[in-house]
Amino acid sequence: MTEHHLIQDLTQKRALITGGASGIGLACAHEFARRGAHVTIADVNADAATAAATEVGGESWVVDLADTAALDDLILDVDILVNNAGFQRVSPIQDFDPDAFRLVLRLMLESPFLLVRAALPGMYERGWGRVINISSAHGLRASPFKSAYVAAKHGLEGLSKVTALEGGPHGVTSNCINPAYVRTPLVEKQIVDQAKVHGVAESEVVEKIMLTETAIKRLIEPDEVASLAGWLASDKAGMVTGASYTMDGGWTAR
Repeated sequence: MTEHHLIQDLTQKRALITGGASGIGLACAHEFARRGAHVTIADVNADAATAAATEVGGESWVVDLADTAALDDLILDVDILVNNAGFQRVSPIQDFDPDAFRLVLRLMLESPFLLVRAALPGMYERGWGRVINISSAHGLRASPFKSAYVAAKHGLEGLSKVTALEGGPHGVTSNCINPAYVRTPLVEKQIVDQAKVHGVAESEVVEKIMLTETAIKRLIEPDEVASLAGWLASDKAGMVTGASYTMDGGWTAR
């Protein structure tokens, strides 16, 4: 079965994907569009957001989600919310820039809370909704030099579970997807930082740092993550809520 024959099971549904202009977000945008959903790409990069929206026949929302105060009174009329936007900072705690720590927490924990808050009333009214949080193996495990990212992802796990408990009676599910390292711009950018902080060559970072904990020694492709997001949005996943789905090559099996 080719992807073009994929069931159009999300027609009439509206999906909002944050950080949707690249990486996992863009792959999710394609997945939901193929399934028939109307997709909105939320991204801080205006050109990339417009290009991505054109690719999937959707629309773009150019927004800096780290400016959380601007989201306080937001109302979102969407059926599927994918909280994906994020970035990484690699540094020992004693050298970690406090403003960078705050920024990570704002973008990757506060803004998902505010977007969920903005989307739930409409989902409750319609009696159907899907909150899909792109977490990480770092939502379940820690690594050195990533205090802000690990803290934010652990917080996202908690937010996702509370959303699941509150949303259950209203037909809304909330889940986390927990990939290991995915072949995205975010991961490519980290290679330089990781090489520096661990004192290894950039060419060795993937094998010696990123893949040490996984049983399967390769990066994950964005469309693999998107395929799981697509299933979580489907009616077959109606009883899946408050869960954290690892796609980590065995990392968390240790």
